[in-house]
Amino acid sequence: MTKVLDSVDQRTQLVGENRLELLLFRINATQLFAINVFKVKEVVKLPPLNSVPGSHPHISGVANIRGSSIPVIDLRGAIGFSPMSSDQERNLIITEYNRSIQGFMVGKVEHIVNMTWSDILPPPKTAGKQNYLTAICRLEIDDVINMVSIIDVEKVLAEIINYDIRLSEGVLDEELAKEMVGRRILIADDSSTARRQIKETLEPLGIEILEVSDGLQALQLLQSWCNEGKSIYDEILMLITDAEMPEMDGYKLTSEIRSDNRMSDLFIALNTSLSGSFNEAMVEKVGCDRFISKFQPDLLVGVVQDKLREQKEK
Repeated sequence: MTKVLDSVDQRTQLVGENRLELLLFRINATQLFAINVFKVKEVVKLPPLNSVPGSHPHISGVANIRGSSIPVIDLRGAIGFSPMSSDQERNLIITEYNRSIQGFMVGKVEHIVNMTWSDILPPPKTAGKQNYLTAICRLEIDDVINMVSIIDVEKVLAEIINYDIRLSEGVLDEELAKEMVGRRILIADDSSTARRQIKETLEPLGIEILEVSDGLQALQLLQSWCNEGKSIYDEILMLITDAEMPEMDGYKLTSEIRSDNRMSDLFIALNTSLSGSFNEAMVEKVGCDRFISKFQPDLLVGVVQDKLREQKEK
């Protein structure tokens, strides 16, 4: 399983089909957890680690993988369980999120399953706001029904890495700043952490944020406006959508919007932690207007300003 992903072409086959592949693993004896295969570079046995004095408590050390130093996060400890012990089977899932590479130390890695996003459900509201899940699903494995918890990796990383939401000097166009006040932007993202990062960047500029946690909710909201006779383009400046969400992913959401004449010209920005080379191909394939790699406040504001400039020129 060292090369889970072989090529961009292989990864794009599921796009637009509202499907995903999950890598299943364990961090304790009883529960199954998962992350999207799209974000996995490879899986290896845990190599010897070099300690990093002064690092975050959930950083177990640094692994040398073919000449690259990769920080290793104890996923078990990071999501609230006791840290893994040395006598447990330990593997390293190497991932790429938000333009950075890190390894997650887990227990036994099971296998990969192909699913539809419509079978992926948000975690129950009774789980509380501080849970580390973006979704759950039911899987039958060896004639046994298993509940699988899909990890909110962005929340895990945000608690370890200090993401700076300050804009660089000169990014904000003062001439456009007044045009932002009162504008509305719809955000679709299953990660509350990702939604908060966008809100904390755009709301101080006077932009009102409408937020939903999956693509189906976004589509239903847009359709309801259309059915009420409202103009989508008067309601919102743009849609910023994640790629991976339960019920309906960002690719399928974009496809549905483009196929509806009432909102087919809506500006859609794909905001995702997946790798840039992959998503540049996906933007073209599904018809998004822009790709924003999480989390880049300068780029996010730049996309908003570009859209406002385009409107002024018309």
